[in-house]
Amino acid sequence: MSSIELLQRQINTAQELQAVVKMMKVLAALNIHQYEQAVTSLAEYNHTIEMGLHVVLKAIHERQGAGRTEQGRQIWGLDTPAPCPLPSASCGVIIFGSEQGMCGQFNEQISRYAIAELEKLNISPEHLAIFAVGSRIISHLETAGYAIEQTFPMAGSLTEITSMVQEILLHIAEWRDSKQIVRIFLFYNHLHSNTLCEPYKLQLLPLDRAWLQHIENETWPEVSAVEPRSRTLPTFTMPSDTLVASLLRQYFFILLYRAFGESLAGENASRLASMQVAEKNIAERLTEFTGQFQQQRQTAITDELLEITSAFELSH
Repeated sequence: MSSIELLQRQINTAQELQAVVKMMKVLAALNIHQYEQAVTSLAEYNHTIEMGLHVVLKAIHERQGAGRTEQGRQIWGLDTPAPCPLPSASCGVIIFGSEQGMCGQFNEQISRYAIAELEKLNISPEHLAIFAVGSRIISHLETAGYAIEQTFPMAGSLTEITSMVQEILLHIAEWRDSKQIVRIFLFYNHLHSNTLCEPYKLQLLPLDRAWLQHIENETWPEVSAVEPRSRTLPTFTMPSDTLVASLLRQYFFILLYRAFGESLAGENASRLASMQVAEKNIAERLTEFTGQFQQQRQTAITDELLEITSAFELSH
């Protein structure tokens, strides 16, 4: 194969890669938008849950004077000091990575951050349980000496997030029942801009007492967005423990769903940044190949003309 033919093949390959990269950029940008929209849409749902908690916590406080019942404390860790400083306390950690590649330092970034935070907690391995969401994060954690109790595949679309959240919630309930885990943290990359994300830590359990107190102390007109003029609190007939537990399950659902959505948005932001770098490199290589091709093509044409001229002169 001549050098001109080889360069032509390299140019064609670069153009094909360029088209693929452009398509991946478009898909990444679309994915960022849809995951951001999904996270934003949780705001109203979250507000509704807080309205319900306000009603039931206010009622419990007025009826019992304690603000919370024994069952609610036992189920959701309301009786656990926050934060819990004991190194021996069992801790559950859920770390969100990616299932797909070509997303730059996405997995390395969250792994380094999670490992640094876990070292600060100073928890012995026998009191630490780790769930990894996304297979590409496992090697980074295992290399650092952390054992993964269970791995979940990262959701590939919005429709898969709900089922994944429900499955993880079941495992969290098992954590608390079988291992007496009193602290649970989420680690995931939080979208910072269209092409940047930063690691984020969220404490799932124990519940933030200041947050609960704030919700309980709100006045109903400030809490209610549905009936801003109504000052009458709604009533409920089911047991308060059951209602609190149900509302808090929905609250945890929101937090996990947000973690999935923000992590997926961050993953696509990292992928978009990687594709922008790849597109720039391909464009530079394509310019280089095109320049070499044109130069060699011109040289070949010049050589052919010289051969024709020499042949003509010899024939005369």
